[in-house]
Amino acid sequence: MLEVKPFEPDDRTWAYELLFPHGTESRVASRGTLYDPLALPGFVAWIDEERVGLVTYRPEEWEILTLDSVRDNTGSGTALIEAVKAVAKAAGARQVWLITTNDNTHALRFYQRRGFVIREVRLGAVDRERDAIKPEIPVLGNDDIPIRDEIELVIAV
Repeated sequence: MLEVKPFEPDDRTWAYELLFPHGTESRVASRGTLYDPLALPGFVAWIDEERVGLVTYRPEEWEILTLDSVRDNTGSGTALIEAVKAVAKAAGARQVWLITTNDNTHALRFYQRRGFVIREVRLGAVDRERDAIKPEIPVLGNDDIPIRDEIELVIAV
């Protein structure tokens, strides 16, 4: 059975290994700024006492900063998004947003199927972030697509 629980300090080692499997520094770029997702609130999806997914978010802007799962097609990604939407709505927010990159076609399909819409495309934003603040961003991403652009998606809560 799928269960969603708050992201706790005991989850941090597992989360680091999930988000940064190559042992890089725990930082994620968004709109030209670096954030440590391990220092943010979030939720963990569990199935049968096993962690299967993680979402972290920035409550001051209601941005989903990371969303990852270790098992596809379990409903964990959807449940994690719904958990963030619920806390955002309870806090008086009207929407939740996130950024993905142009190479992440799987994520674009996933988010749009759940009601997210594209709000903005920032051409060359990833190239600028790679040059200015996070040189470890790879040049090639999924399916050997050059990673260049940020795609911002939004959903009403």
